[in-house]
Amino acid sequence: MDRSVVGARVFNDPEELAWLEARIHPLVGGELLGWIDRLDPDTKFAVAEIPLLFEGEMHQRFDHTVAIVAHEDLRQERARSRGHEGVEGREARQLSQAEKAARADTVIKNDGTPADLEAKLAALLESLESELATGGQS
Repeated sequence: MDRSVVGARVFNDPEELAWLEARIHPLVGGELLGWIDRLDPDTKFAVAEIPLLFEGEMHQRFDHTVAIVAHEDLRQERARSRGHEGVEGREARQLSQAEKAARADTVIKNDGTPADLEAKLAALLESLESELATGGQS
């Protein structure tokens, strides 16, 4: 399947998108929840990237949420460089970055390089590990 062709079609046609989401979202949600439930009890951290996390009730299944935000022009440029068609249609279906940031437990700005983002995420993981080790007494 050519995801760019599917994306161009569904993200510019609300009826096509509704049809696709009605079939895909329950399957993806079930897989994700099954994966979470099957994690080894000793697992400290498990990460899932979910673009529509706050648009539904899924965020309630997570102990900690992170919104990774970037300047709007940079986000558009990055999406197009990955061959994503219908960027505007996709974003119209999502909460704004500001709203996601307001709902998330942690907000990370991603206006730099991939190495910059990796360093910020490593620092977050270290902070969460420290918090876990102290029982949340940071």
